[in-house]
Amino acid sequence: MEGVWVYLTALLVILLVLYFRRQQRSFQTFPPGPLSLPFIGGLWRIGFGYREDTLIKMAKQYGNIYTIWVANLPVVVLSGFQVVKEGLVNHLEELSDRPLTPFFRDLGREKGIILSNGHLWKQQRRFGLLTMRKLGLGKKDMESQIEAEAQQLVEIFAHEKGQPFDPSMAITNSVSNVICAVTFGQRFSLEDENFKKLIEGLDLGLKFIGSFSHALYEVIPCLMKHLPGPHKQALGVSEMLLSLAKEKIEKHKEENSYHEPQDFIDFYLLQMEKSKNDLNTTYDEDNLAQCIHDFFIAGSETTATTLKWAILLLTNHPDIQDKVHKEIEDVLVSSSICYQDLKKLPYTNAVFHEIQRSKYILLVGFARQSTKDMNLRGFCIPKGTIVIPDVRSVLFDPEQWETPEEFNPNHFLDKEGNFVAREEFLPFGAGARVCLGEHLARIEYFLFLTNLLRTFRFQLPEGVKELNQSPIIGITTPPRPYQVCAVPRHRP
Repeated sequence: MEGVWVYLTALLVILLVLYFRRQQRSFQTFPPGPLSLPFIGGLWRIGFGYREDTLIKMAKQYGNIYTIWVANLPVVVLSGFQVVKEGLVNHLEELSDRPLTPFFRDLGREKGIILSNGHLWKQQRRFGLLTMRKLGLGKKDMESQIEAEAQQLVEIFAHEKGQPFDPSMAITNSVSNVICAVTFGQRFSLEDENFKKLIEGLDLGLKFIGSFSHALYEVIPCLMKHLPGPHKQALGVSEMLLSLAKEKIEKHKEENSYHEPQDFIDFYLLQMEKSKNDLNTTYDEDNLAQCIHDFFIAGSETTATTLKWAILLLTNHPDIQDKVHKEIEDVLVSSSICYQDLKKLPYTNAVFHEIQRSKYILLVGFARQSTKDMNLRGFCIPKGTIVIPDVRSVLFDPEQWETPEEFNPNHFLDKEGNFVAREEFLPFGAGARVCLGEHLARIEYFLFLTNLLRTFRFQLPEGVKELNQSPIIGITTPPRPYQVCAVPRHRP
């Protein structure tokens, strides 16, 4: 019996040696990184205590281009402004694809904009960009709809009468209604049961991504598809969104309103009619429904999270908040606010940018996949490799920012107090996959926040010395639940 154990032990050692030799050959191809162990790869280096700065610390050890093996799958991480810029901008075409793991393939169905590639992605994205520009014009332009939604949020906050409350749900509802207005041409009542289910579902779906159940789905999708669990709920949310989108598409078709387009569905249906004889067209109702799905997934939680951080930070820094309010009152004489007013408000603009820099709302940038073999700073990255641009490392790069760990609006001001745009400011990403809704998000952020700061002074509840600034770690990094007092300002 003892001889059997010796034999099995020797066999195991031989297999491990062969495994490590094979891995070493792979390591020679990819940038350096933590040692890859059987089954778990280099994930041991991350551990269970993942923090905002985990990848930044790994870059200090392994360099600004390094590899984390996830089991036998190499993931190359780009860190710091110069390397991320070189990867995403100088290698625009090579890093234009999105990796489609089993879960994201099922979530996106390889349609729409976020989780598609190739000709389909290029056509859908180009149309999305053009349509967003068109929606910025006319009587029912995006800005007027956002301004109306911002006023609704002001009224909701006013009902609290200066008492402590959690602003989170009200902000999420208002931002989501902007997406509804842009895509459907209508907003929902906050009491609408379908709207409530939609908001709750979006929150549930985002919490699932990056969880242990999500990891299991990626590793053993064939088994997980037949088992109950959070993955079923997350995919169910996706189906609910698609169902709502298809319902609205049918309504638009019945009303035959798309010959005078007012929203995204109208413009898309009109494009479908124009392209019906084009053999290479990707314009169809399935892609339209998926595009709407993508707008909600990418455009609601991100902007809402930024606004939640803004209120938290300005409450913790009342001196900065009061300075922003004074500039707004001194410069803006009209009761209504428009996005062009931002150019007149250098300090406010700097503060709003610094909020986005210091509290980046994603864990890292969205992953890319190399479309061909590429060489980046002497490292060969083979075709099909997953590449993660660590945008957080860009926004905290000590070589670019004077005090990266501090909330410091002077990062965006010159000595004369003028606003300075920084190319290192990349919260919306860069390159071929830069955020399609960036312009919409900027308008929302400015109009919501400026209307709120003009009307209220956000203060700490009695007995609270400071709001917690540590985030909840997930695919997004929202603040922990908090309460503030929105005290009405008495305008002269």
